[in-house]
Amino acid sequence: MGKRIFSEDQIKKLLANPNVFRCSNKSITYINEFKVLAVKKYYDEGYSARMIFEEASIDRQIIGLDSPDNCLQRWRTIYKTKGEDKLKTETRGKHHKGGRPKIRGLTDADKIKRMKIEIAYLKAENDFLAKLRAAKKR
Repeated sequence: MGKRIFSEDQIKKLLANPNVFRCSNKSITYINEFKVLAVKKYYDEGYSARMIFEEASIDRQIIGLDSPDNCLQRWRTIYKTKGEDKLKTETRGKHHKGGRPKIRGLTDADKIKRMKIEIAYLKAENDFLAKLRAAKKR
């Protein structure tokens, strides 16, 4: 994502397009049907990203000249790896992997187990750093 910031007028113009689902000052969310249609036009009819976005009346001057290529590349990757159904569903904010582990709802036994693991990790880290310092002094 670039560092572009959309003005209120640009946001209004983008939201007036039926292919735009949502738009903030930093991002645009296109409707899922447009994404699928764009990928199919690319593969079946040989359309370029620029042609697809121009046909959809999305102003490249507003969204950025490289944005259609970047969007279509991302959608094609999802389409190839996960299929059309995943391209039709919104996945932003729905990932359950990664990030900081949730502590809420854990039993006391689970909290103790987690803390013991953390203490063991920190002890191993301290031992490693102590050995590293000793090796540097030699």
